[in-house]
Order: sequence, then C-alpha cells, then structure tokens
Amino acid sequence: MADMKDGAMENAYGTLASWVYHLDKPIGRSFGDIEFYRDRLAGCTGPVLEPAAGNGRVLIPLLEAGFDIRGFDASEEMVAYCRSECEARGLPSPVDIARFESFDYETRFGAIIIPAGSFQLITEPGQALAVLELFRGALEPGGRLILDLDALACLADTAFAARHWQAGDDLLTLVESRVETCFQRQTTLSQLRYEHWREGRLVASEIQLFHLRLWGLLEFELALRSAGFTEVGVYADYRTDSALEPGASIVTFEAVAPL
Repeated sequence: MADMKDGAMENAYGTLASWVYHLDKPIGRSFGDIEFYRDRLAGCTGPVLEPAAGNGRVLIPLLEAGFDIRGFDASEEMVAYCRSECEARGLPSPVDIARFESFDYETRFGAIIIPAGSFQLITEPGQALAVLELFRGALEPGGRLILDLDALACLADTAFAARHWQAGDDLLTLVESRVETCFQRQTTLSQLRYEHWREGRLVASEIQLFHLRLWGLLEFELALRSAGFTEVGVYADYRTDSALEPGASIVTFEAVAPL
C-alpha cells in the first residue's frame, strides 16, 4: 500500500528500504511465525496465498516444506528479492506484483496467510473491511484466513531507534522516529530515514513514511464476521496451547470462510 504524503511515499518500500529489510529479515528468519504457520497449514488441501509476501522470508520456507503457495507484493524491489532467492534455490517463483485491494486470481485458495502484521498497512477501516471481503471471496468454502496483528498497546510506544547493517564495503543505517499517534483512529505514523554509506561518504538516502492502523481484539473479530467469516479463533505470540494473555505482543486471528 503506498500513498503520497508530504512529498514522500507512504508505506512504500524503495531501493534502500528493501535492501535493509532483506538484510534484517533474510529468508527463513523466524520470530516463531514460520513454524506456527507451517503447523497451522498442515493438512491444507488447497493452494495457499500470502499477500504482502515481501522478500519471501516466510513464503520460501513454506515452498521448501512442500506447500503449494504463491504470493504478491506491491513493491517491485521486494518481489525482485523474492524471485532471486527462489531462483538461487532452484524453486519456482510464484510471486506477483499486486496490491491488497486489487489482487485477482482465477483459482480459489485453501488458506490466505498474512504474517508480520502487514494487514495493518491498510489504515482506512472501510478499505480494510473491503479487503477482508476480497479475502473471503478468494477462499474455497471452508478455507481459512490466518493473519497477525500487533497488540493495541503499541499505540503507546514512542521509542526512537537507530540501527545499522554492514554489507561488504557498504554500511546501511536506519533512524526511525514516531511522528504522529492518533488514539481516536488507532493509527501511528513513523518516519524512517535510510542511508547508504561507503568509505565514510553518503552514497544515497531515502525517507519512508510508515503508517499503521492497530485493532482491538473484539473490533477485529467483528470486522471478520462482518466480512462473512465464521469460527474466529485468536492465538497469542504464536502459541495455541494457552489462553490469550493481556501482555501478548502478537495476536493471530484464524477465521473460516463459510461452506
């Protein structure tokens, strides 16, 4: 999802943002999510779709595990990383350039997965509901939507972060700062400044405005049911064996398309 705001692309992954993402979240790096999704998809009889697949961090391990999975992403740079990594492993590269609100496949899917909170890039509630309805229509009867959301408590975060990555002779830096929090709309806006350095000299820089909408648990369950889903379940921090705790940082919803 990408929109213009103050002369910068909002939620768009440009060249430096994609490079940093690929360095920080290489293929197979798991936060517990890859194993969780692999287990939840066990026995899935239809193909799997991953919207916002990015560089293939999750998609490629699932491909390697034998799942019939394809994905899409709005960023040409991220899709290029995913395709390159698939080619390097001798895998098919079933990833397309598409957006949440306009993807279109002839096949119906047994499951749609959205790890890492990418659904929160949709900041308008009406558009989010429309996308949920698209997901439901893209699923086989009885197919499942499984997606992650950050805890609503993240609205209160105000942390400033500075990080760096070394890539051969290249130094990549990232400075992230929260510039706006709207509690009424449950949205955050952060400014991310990426810089590429070589031999102490600045080679390139890039600004990304990162806009997210967070959801309450009951609010999102109602959104899923309004979009036509049934049998909604919620899991905390990629665990299915315990009750949902108030301190959970990641919540995962699983909802079933009607038969």
